[in-house]
Amino acid sequence: MHKECLYLSVHPDNPQKRLLMQAVERLQKGGVIAYPTESGYALGCLLDNKEGADRIRAIRRLDEKHYFTLVCADLSHLSAYAKVGNVQFRYLKSHLPGAYTFILPASREVPRRLQTPKRKYIGLRVTPNVVANALLSYFDKPLISVSLILPGEEMPMTDGWTIHETLGHALDAVVDGGFCGFEPTTVIDFTEDVPILIRQGQGEFQS
Repeated sequence: MHKECLYLSVHPDNPQKRLLMQAVERLQKGGVIAYPTESGYALGCLLDNKEGADRIRAIRRLDEKHYFTLVCADLSHLSAYAKVGNVQFRYLKSHLPGAYTFILPASREVPRRLQTPKRKYIGLRVTPNVVANALLSYFDKPLISVSLILPGEEMPMTDGWTIHETLGHALDAVVDGGFCGFEPTTVIDFTEDVPILIRQGQGEFQS
């Protein structure tokens, strides 16, 4: 799908349902959107949208080795997408929602094309961003996402209108929730029973 890109300026603390529903409709019809997280804007589409994932790769110029992150509304669907034991679950529950990306063993529910090559892992986030969570509340499955960092840049985009002007030709909707920061998430490898810090970001790391 790709119609004219919708520009949806929503309230950052109390996003309007009628605007969010327009983004939801675009996602349900196979669209790709830009939306705010706690660490800059991200590109996202629904989990089963292979064409959308390919479009995201094209926008970011990502190769097959770059894994997508599953952005979930909460941990209620965690066991559907990741294999976690009690140790991991307790740790995740105490840190999420938060500025963390957890690398976890993927379950069979995760399409193989979203896993890292040779290793069956996924990245998982539960963002504290109000707008993103309101959007996710309309789905019973996660969005697959990557940070909206343009090729050649190091920082994610942080302004919704600039995103619309720059990438509107390639997107179905831009959900502008205002400035949402740019410091990256803390990435933690939790494929074994002990958490290992991969990248220090906003979130405090405790082993």
